[in-house]
Amino acid sequence: MSAATERSRAARSRSAGRRRVPSVVNTVIGVLILAVMLFPLYWMLNASLLPSTDLVKSSPTWIPVHGTLQGYRNAFSTQGGHLLVSLGVSAGTVALVLLIAIPAAYGLAQLRAPGGRLLTFAFLIAQMIPGVVMANSFYTAANHLRLLNSPLALILADSTLCVPFATLILQTAMRGVPAELSEAAVLDGAGRIRTLLSVILPVSRNSVVTAGLFSFLFAWADFLFAVTLTTQDDRAPVTVGIYRFIGAHLSDWNSVMATGIIASLPAAALLVLAQRYIAAGLTSGAVKD
Repeated sequence: MSAATERSRAARSRSAGRRRVPSVVNTVIGVLILAVMLFPLYWMLNASLLPSTDLVKSSPTWIPVHGTLQGYRNAFSTQGGHLLVSLGVSAGTVALVLLIAIPAAYGLAQLRAPGGRLLTFAFLIAQMIPGVVMANSFYTAANHLRLLNSPLALILADSTLCVPFATLILQTAMRGVPAELSEAAVLDGAGRIRTLLSVILPVSRNSVVTAGLFSFLFAWADFLFAVTLTTQDDRAPVTVGIYRFIGAHLSDWNSVMATGIIASLPAAALLVLAQRYIAAGLTSGAVKD
């Protein structure tokens, strides 16, 4: 009996060892891939702390022992206004996108609006239209409406591409809400708006956060519409500000890299704060019939 027990333990030990080896290999591969992906960020941070004279040396400096914050001071003094413009445009885009996408998704998913399939197909087609095709039309419309160099023009342009994506995510998430919840709310005397706000939205919270986050990231990183609809430097968002800053300070690389670090911080902070909602939101937002 003891011999059989020992053989069973040895077999379990060998099986556990075989399982641990692939796990360790997968971990090492994952760490290597992560290191490769994060190396540009590390190099940008390193370069932002080094004096510009050190950046042109033949031998690179891997650790900024004699670092300086002069690049960040220059970046804040020149890009502070652009950062505020980007924050305003991104926040406005999120508000407008959710204001339109949430009722649209509710109508398509819960109220079964007529022509819903055709409208969903139109949203899918809208995702395939390149932004460069729309940029000239946006410029003409903004010029006629006297909205050039206005944050409102950028909010409307960015929302045009974000609304279809957000509606598709929210629509499928709301389709997964049990009909019994809506029926119970109606029996309690709730109207459609109250049902949406009190029942549907809390259940679809992950998808709402995901749609808002991706809308913010798109508006924050947009360059095409920004450079098309802004001709004045003081009205430009940070993407255009960095572009023009590089052209004017090509030899001042620590300031350029510091500007890139500063511009990436809001998006990185949002991703860290909302990461637990994103996976669930994307899973519930998979497009289906």
